[in-house]
Amino acid sequence: MDRRKFFASTGTAAVAATTLAAPAIAQSMPELTWRLTSSFPKSLDTIFGAAETFAKIVSEATDGKFHIQVFPANEIVPGLKAADAVTNGSVEVCHTASYYYVGKDPTFAFGTAIPFGLNARQTNAWFYFGGGNELLNEFYAGHKIYALPGGNTGTQMGGWFRKEIKTPEDLNGLKMRIGGFAGRVIAKLGAVPQQIAGGEIYTALEKGTIDAAEWVGPYDDEKLGFNKVAQYYYYPGWWEGGAALHFFINTDKWASLPKNYQAIVSAAAATANVEMCAKYDARNPGALKNLVAAGTQLKPFSQEVLAACHKAATELYDETSAANPTFKKFLDAQNAFKADEYLWFQVAEYGFDSYQIRHRSKG
Repeated sequence: MDRRKFFASTGTAAVAATTLAAPAIAQSMPELTWRLTSSFPKSLDTIFGAAETFAKIVSEATDGKFHIQVFPANEIVPGLKAADAVTNGSVEVCHTASYYYVGKDPTFAFGTAIPFGLNARQTNAWFYFGGGNELLNEFYAGHKIYALPGGNTGTQMGGWFRKEIKTPEDLNGLKMRIGGFAGRVIAKLGAVPQQIAGGEIYTALEKGTIDAAEWVGPYDDEKLGFNKVAQYYYYPGWWEGGAALHFFINTDKWASLPKNYQAIVSAAAATANVEMCAKYDARNPGALKNLVAAGTQLKPFSQEVLAACHKAATELYDETSAANPTFKKFLDAQNAFKADEYLWFQVAEYGFDSYQIRHRSKG
């Protein structure tokens, strides 16, 4: 073989291959700018920060070609209207709590948390390996939303109260800011639920528009200053054993992304999902110490109160399931998953944690 002819022919082929490959690569890495509206104020660096983490990873993984602008609540969209903006295409993506939209359909509650539902680890297990993500996105598609888990707060606190809650009767007539489906539960006990965005809770509590409020936990609650306007801090937040957040993406915009961009966006959301819970777990202990040192009265809900709330939740689930087959489908799926999860958790997790807690108390 004539080596000059061989190299000439292979060189031509290489140039041709390069010429063909370059446009293909360019097409798979288009320059895009999306807008993301958060349901949370920028001052809450842990929960708002998940959106910043998400956008940063997407940008870095695409060499800056896919840029996502992050806006806090109320800058371009009200915090509780974030999902609507995605549905109507005003923005490409939002970071929000699904249960803010139970007014549209109570099934939205399952994307965040339902009273006496799953804890944070169980929630992620259900999402990723228990069919939860598939169920949710089948439901969200009717609202032109594709969802990716984007954070979890862990079990939340039961909130701030101006007066002690000793019996279920103490909830009667109480005006409380409470998110999602839990508001309908406490309404059965005579309370008056209020849906108020995070950045507006302090003012409502300070002015007496509400008598009590729940948000997340010590780290956020200290930042928001709730201890200055309410004395009693209750636990646990039985309505949010593992409150999940999501990135809601407009379905048309999601479908238009190249596959590699979809993979990057999915990976970025998963990172934000893990990071948020880890941050809360790391930062809540110090904040709780600060609050107690400043005079906050930390109190558990009585077993009587918890039992009454559990009974009310069960009644509400039965009523809602009878009227809404989709809600029933989700409830049955999650309850079956929860039963097996707690079968496992009571064996190892509970035994280990209980010993550690008792040992710490003795120390």
